[in-house]
Amino acid sequence: MNENLLKPGIQEFISNKIDTDIVSFLLKKPFFEGVSNKELAQQIISKKKSKTKLPTWYNTPKIYFPDKLHIEQASSETTAQHKANIVSGKSLVDVTGGFGVDTNFFALKMDVVYHSETHQDLSEIAAYNFEVLGRKNVEVISGDGLSFLRESKLRFDWVYLDPSRRNNQNGKVFFLSDCSPNVTEHLDLLFRKSKNVMIKTSPILDISVGIKELRFVKEIHIVSLKNEVKELLWVLQANFDGEIVVKTVNINQQKIDTFNFRLPEEKRAIPNFTAPQKFLYEPNSAILKSGAFSLVAKRYSLSKLQEHSHLYTSNELKIFPGRKFKIEKVWYYSKKAMKIIDFKKANISVRNFPESVDSLRKRFKILEGGESYLFFTTDVNGEKIIIHCKKA
Repeated sequence: MNENLLKPGIQEFISNKIDTDIVSFLLKKPFFEGVSNKELAQQIISKKKSKTKLPTWYNTPKIYFPDKLHIEQASSETTAQHKANIVSGKSLVDVTGGFGVDTNFFALKMDVVYHSETHQDLSEIAAYNFEVLGRKNVEVISGDGLSFLRESKLRFDWVYLDPSRRNNQNGKVFFLSDCSPNVTEHLDLLFRKSKNVMIKTSPILDISVGIKELRFVKEIHIVSLKNEVKELLWVLQANFDGEIVVKTVNINQQKIDTFNFRLPEEKRAIPNFTAPQKFLYEPNSAILKSGAFSLVAKRYSLSKLQEHSHLYTSNELKIFPGRKFKIEKVWYYSKKAMKIIDFKKANISVRNFPESVDSLRKRFKILEGGESYLFFTTDVNGEKIIIHCKKA
């Protein structure tokens, strides 16, 4: 850390330059003694990246920002708050503390939180920011979190890990065994130190693969922001042998949609299949990730268009955790039909259809946008169809 960056005049300068052109900024003569333009640029870039993702840090005076990569890898405040709502008790160890966003919100729920980070500079930055934010119940350990667990004589109410999903070449990895640390190799240690373990994984990790690789999975949380899956959270409880509960949440500015179920419920659910009726429904991304394709139809009294299409229909408008549309017209898909339809602008989606959105746009010269929605999908008889809708 360069403490010169925390001087009032320099902090004001950083805030005033938040929208500056960084390339031209770096080419100018140094603005301040004891601070390079590169250091100033790092603060400006990382602070700007935090504006929406980490508003508490952005709006708090004298926060010290790390390299932009650490901001990109950090949880958002919204998802960190969700994680904090899962835990309870007195003590928690954040084994892979990073910039400290998750730790900050855990500290609002627990008596003491241990933040461990192997990157010494990042550990120092996090410790400083915890003081600025008033998190006096956070103990910062500069070093390996797993080593801290091995050496500590304490037991903790929770252990939390967010393994790094980048390899030695800084490329992204997705499987648990490729992450650092490889949690699958350290489960015995984790359960010796706590009954409750939470692990954050890549949102594209296959749920069935995660269940096989981990042990004692009690809950799986699928967290989406504005219909984009951001996190998979695995809650493990020592010796748990009950049915796994999947909890999906899609967080928007206006509302939060939740859909929870036990895994065997999906296997038991048998949906009805029918042709498109008056209304069409598309589940949010968290539900689609969960694989509850049959159960969502049963829960909301809907019919599916086809086994693999994952679109739903009804004659009466239902409350539904996803997008809802009024069906205007349905066509069988063909080049001739597309000439007759002749949309200049529309929002296009494909479900269980052999062509991509981009190829359809290019081939039929349809611009993006407008009030019309076109779903290219497959019906109950295996026929390719186009459904023209408008938002319900």
